[in-house]
Amino acid sequence: MPPVLAFGAWLKNAACLLADGRAQWSPVHGDLGDPEACRALDASVHQLAAQSPRRVAALAHDLHPDFFSTRLAQQLAEAWGLPAVAVQHHHAHIGVVMADHGIEEPVVGLALDGVGLGTDGTAWGGELLWVAPGEWRRMGGLWPLQLPGGDVAAREPWRMAAAALQALGRGSEIEARFGPVVGTTAARGVQRMLAAGLNCPVTSSTGRWFDAAAGALALSVRQAHEAEAAIALEKQAVQYLVSADVRPRDGLVDAQALQHLDLRPLLPRLFDAAGPGVAEAAAWFHVSLARALADWAAAAARETAARAVCLGGGCFFNQVLTSHVVERLAAHGLRVLVPRSTNCGDAGLALGQAWVAARQLATETVPCA
Repeated sequence: MPPVLAFGAWLKNAACLLADGRAQWSPVHGDLGDPEACRALDASVHQLAAQSPRRVAALAHDLHPDFFSTRLAQQLAEAWGLPAVAVQHHHAHIGVVMADHGIEEPVVGLALDGVGLGTDGTAWGGELLWVAPGEWRRMGGLWPLQLPGGDVAAREPWRMAAAALQALGRGSEIEARFGPVVGTTAARGVQRMLAAGLNCPVTSSTGRWFDAAAGALALSVRQAHEAEAAIALEKQAVQYLVSADVRPRDGLVDAQALQHLDLRPLLPRLFDAAGPGVAEAAAWFHVSLARALADWAAAAARETAARAVCLGGGCFFNQVLTSHVVERLAAHGLRVLVPRSTNCGDAGLALGQAWVAARQLATETVPCA
């Protein structure tokens, strides 16, 4: 397989050269909103290209056209006379696992994270994929939630909880529930925004579902750091599960509908929990979500005759979620694969980009940038 140089993700950026089945990494540069990280990426890809045992055959980058990494890859591809291969973010997450395990057979992939641009132009993040070397397709995504205010909703979990109320048909409760916490004006504005669908793009992001759950349980209003709300939610779940168990009701979520896994049935209990019930509700949400995701992937495996399920994306840093998904998939008789030597989040994404591009090169002619 010819060497491929991949330019990584926007967050926690790192570049990777995949040559002769071996991955050679740059340092982690950080987020590409930082000019210093951009300069470091530029230097790293030149260094990796110079160290390649053979001439690099292609440059792989994210599908998003506005990322610095995308623009850099396209500029260098033109300068070096090489193809630039755009790789969808969640396809790359599953590619990481397949590269890490040397998998060449078709698999079902669960790619769960905060956000990545989808092929339809919307924000993905809870994806059910079918992936084989050289080809892939999206089989489904999580039920889409609105993002009131756009990107700001990812920093303010109360907004995602408000979107969850709207998804339940209970949008009229937003001002009363969140006004005392964030101010009447802000709560009323979000309620009206959601009702009108104004500045409310949709997302299938698993990360935003975790934010909605944390907001509903009053564990997080605004986040100072990435995944702060999800971490608070997991901490509550761990505290409860240390001494007790939860048993979700079978059939609460219809996991046979592959196109959309509708998680709305998980929401009402969260809005009703208070006091000591918060930790139990957090645990119940984790276990119920894991069961639904595993059953969803198992249904896709039956439809496609896949024997393995690959788990990729930053949400699998959550050990409660991961352990329950793995256990449930194993009970379905499926082989479960997670990254072994590579970060499951965006810091490891370049390996998946390189693997996907290399397999694409092997099966078709890729046009130059």
